[in-house]
Amino acid sequence: MTRSLLKTHPYRPQMAVVRDIIQETPSIRTFRLVWKDPSVASQFSFQPGQVGQISVFGVGESTFVINSPPTRREYLQFSVMRTGEVTRALHQLNVGDTVGVRAPLGNSFPYTTMKGRDILFIGGGIGMAPLRTLLLTMLDNRADFGDITVIYGARSPEDLCYRYEFDEWRAAGVHLVLTVDREFPGWSERVGFVPTILAEEAPNPFNRVAITCGPPIMIKFVLAGLKELGYEDDQIYTTLERRMKCGIGLCGRCNIGSTYVCVDGPVFSGKALRAMPPEL
Repeated sequence: MTRSLLKTHPYRPQMAVVRDIIQETPSIRTFRLVWKDPSVASQFSFQPGQVGQISVFGVGESTFVINSPPTRREYLQFSVMRTGEVTRALHQLNVGDTVGVRAPLGNSFPYTTMKGRDILFIGGGIGMAPLRTLLLTMLDNRADFGDITVIYGARSPEDLCYRYEFDEWRAAGVHLVLTVDREFPGWSERVGFVPTILAEEAPNPFNRVAITCGPPIMIKFVLAGLKELGYEDDQIYTTLERRMKCGIGLCGRCNIGSTYVCVDGPVFSGKALRAMPPEL
């Protein structure tokens, strides 16, 4: 779907077919979709961090980040945690089923401004989804960026998403630090909460940008940890998850004060976060 079509018909979804389904964790599935209309497929474009509304007809629609990178256009990928009516219906889909998609929505990571700098990703659980699209975009343009470190954690090894890509990331030069909340049989990586591992790794803030996403409590302590390490607000980006309904700034379901996450976000700088009301 192009921007012009979204502007003219903001509530009209385009049809897409489920090409692949990946069981990431016991409660998270990844769906790879392809457009039914070849003209939509040829015109569609998006940027890392933008989201889309997926419709399950007769049930409803929900918002998910597009976690495939714009540099790989063979399909559009969304990862869905089973939490409510729409996500339960999505988890019941099979390969070949049709869904509606309204995308792209929202803003994106300003990754062109990050060229030439070292990059630090800090993710927790399904919060790795929005980071993945930016990470893969950078890996597909590897010479434009400096050192890339990924600190990624979950409650247990089986709660880590995209495990099948970890070798690819490391082969591309990513310093990947994996952690789980407590010891598990056979687990040979780090053990501890993500903010604790961040403090232990202590990546130098000089010429580095930090991007984080995960559970709100993790983000809260990660932001505090980054400040303790000397990161300035303009070196930090995160994505906010609010319950979006319309996705175009009309319904008021996702606002924080006068800020609408669906149109002003979901990507926010540390400086923008600091200007938001304390309800965040």
